[in-house]
Amino acid sequence: MPILKMDNQTIMLALAVVIGLAVLLQTIIMMALAITMSKAARAIRQEITSLRTSLIPVIFDAREIIANSRDAILSAQEFVANAQGFLGRISPKVEAAAGDIAEIAHGLRDQTAQMQSSVTEIMDKVKKHSARVDSMISGVLDTADRAGNYISDVVTKPVRQISGILSVVKAIVESLRGHGAQSR
Repeated sequence: MPILKMDNQTIMLALAVVIGLAVLLQTIIMMALAITMSKAARAIRQEITSLRTSLIPVIFDAREIIANSRDAILSAQEFVANAQGFLGRISPKVEAAAGDIAEIAHGLRDQTAQMQSSVTEIMDKVKKHSARVDSMISGVLDTADRAGNYISDVVTKPVRQISGILSVVKAIVESLRGHGAQSR
C-alpha cells in the first residue's frame, strides 16, 4: 500500500474537500429549512382563512340580531308612551278600557324584559365565541412561536458544529505551519 506524502498541497486539497462537503451539507440543510418554513406558512394561512370564513358570518348575524332587538325595544317603548298619552286623553270616558290597556302595557313590559334578557343572552354567547376565537388564535400563534424556536435550534446547532470543526481544522493547520516553520 503506497504511503501518501503529507505536504502542504495534500493538506490543502484535503481541506478543500472537507470545506466543500461542509458547504454542500449546509446548502442541503438550508433547503430543507426553507421547504419546512414554506409548508408551515401555508398551513398557518389556511388556518387563518378558515377562522375568518367561520367567524365573519357569526359576527354579522350577531350584529343583525342586536340591531333588530334594539329596534323592537324602541318600538315597544314608543308604543307604551303613546298608549299612556292616549289613556290620559280618554280616561274619563273609558275607565273599563283603561284596565285592559294597562294589562296590555304590562304585557309589553314583560315582553320588553324578555327581549332584553334575550339580548343579554345573545351578548353572552358572542362573548363566549370571542373568547373561543381568542384562544384559537392564541393557539395558532403559540404553535408558530414553537415552530420558529424549533427552526432556530435546527439551524444554530449545525452552525455551531461546523464552527467547531473549522476551529479544529484551523488549529491543525496552524500547528502544522508552526511545526513546518521550526523544521526549516
